[in-house]
Amino acid sequence: SERAGSMLIQPLLFSFVLLAIVDTGNAGVTSTFIRVQYPSTDIPLDSQVFALPKGYNAPQQVHLTQGDYDGKAVLISWTTAGEPGSNKVRYGLSDGNYEFTAEATVQNYTFYKYKSGYIHHCLVDDLQYGSKYYYEIGDGESSRKFWFQTPPEIDPDATYKFGIIGDLGQTYNSLSTLEHYMGTGAQTVLFVGDLSYADRYQYNDVGIRWDSWGNLIERSAAYQPWIWTAGNHEIDYFPEMAEVIPFRNYLQRYPTPYPASSSSSPLWYSVRRASAHIIVLSSYSPFVKYTPQWRWLRQELLNVNREETPWLIVLMHSPFYNSNDAHYLEGESMRFVFESWFCHYKVDVVFAGHVHAYERSYRISHLRSSDSSHPVPDKSAPVYITVGDGGNQEGLADKFRDPQPDYSAFRESSYGHSTLEIENRTHAFYHWNRNEEGKRVATDSFVLHNQYWVKNDRRRKLKIKHFRSIVANLAVMDGL
Repeated sequence: SERAGSMLIQPLLFSFVLLAIVDTGNAGVTSTFIRVQYPSTDIPLDSQVFALPKGYNAPQQVHLTQGDYDGKAVLISWTTAGEPGSNKVRYGLSDGNYEFTAEATVQNYTFYKYKSGYIHHCLVDDLQYGSKYYYEIGDGESSRKFWFQTPPEIDPDATYKFGIIGDLGQTYNSLSTLEHYMGTGAQTVLFVGDLSYADRYQYNDVGIRWDSWGNLIERSAAYQPWIWTAGNHEIDYFPEMAEVIPFRNYLQRYPTPYPASSSSSPLWYSVRRASAHIIVLSSYSPFVKYTPQWRWLRQELLNVNREETPWLIVLMHSPFYNSNDAHYLEGESMRFVFESWFCHYKVDVVFAGHVHAYERSYRISHLRSSDSSHPVPDKSAPVYITVGDGGNQEGLADKFRDPQPDYSAFRESSYGHSTLEIENRTHAFYHWNRNEEGKRVATDSFVLHNQYWVKNDRRRKLKIKHFRSIVANLAVMDGL
């Protein structure tokens, strides 16, 4: 019908306008949406969302992350409260038929006078790509069963869907973000830092709130990898409690596969997954010239093979570009050190958190600017996206700078999460999803064109066109 045709044309026209804005850097949008939010207070500890599994010493706080460089391994972590219990993971390709076993390390620690449960970390490797694995942990009637899906084999045209979450915490807004994310069908979380916000507590409550957060995210993290980035709320610096070693709680609980990318620290590392090469940086570790993180990143960028993994994604906590009053210019020193590398190696997108609002930039950099305080359009630059709006108890950062800078494409002070759906080597679909009165609402979206392959694909098409022209001319000369 005419009406149906009109309805179909409208979103297509919107897509064309949106793509034009993304490519040319026209005026950005500051959303006028006003979020009616739950109170920014943590969910009470006796809430059902933190409920412990039934059975004595049953495994709790179960979570996964990638365990190697190329996605054929997972690190499975869990805690038992009363005693170490079984340190084995039983797993296989069918439910209840566990052909294989792997052994975990077991450790516990104290933080002030809090004593942790027994924390298990188990590397399960030599997995098949593109397969669903079932696994069981724990003893007897207290054992628990889960599953996970391995990614497809490393391939430039492998399709894959990532979720991006940051600054989550453990409020009802946090729960809303988590539940909305779980309805997207995304297969792996790229987490851009600030996990539990337990550091807003004191004494034994710090450790207790790390435990409750682990139980909150288990509903997702026990079934798919979360790729971890450390934020400022992971530092846990409490001199009044004689706790001054940074990242102690985080590093005990959330391992990363840093040795697989030849990193010297679990705080910065790299993994490859499907068609993506994901680099994780630490905003709160030294990064200036000749520091370990600087040396590692210089080498890791050389290791990136865009013929195999065309999508180059960087995760960090503190954003390079931010037009909110909150944490304004805090990422400037790291930007000064690494921005030229990001442009030279044509990073596709940089995800950050820290600012409790959403913002997306155009492709911009300071490299060609005559004024060092203002970035300019740069086709070699990544898109910078801040997704620090997971829902933690500090609430939203609702004071954007006015006027909106030229580099800012879209910004809104709301809770939510993002998804990045890679279609092939040339393009991916990105969405930011707002939490709105119990619903997930896709609010900002665009087609992300691959920095390496779009350029090379154009060159390839020009070469083919040139070759065909030569062949046609030869045919005319030969009288064919």
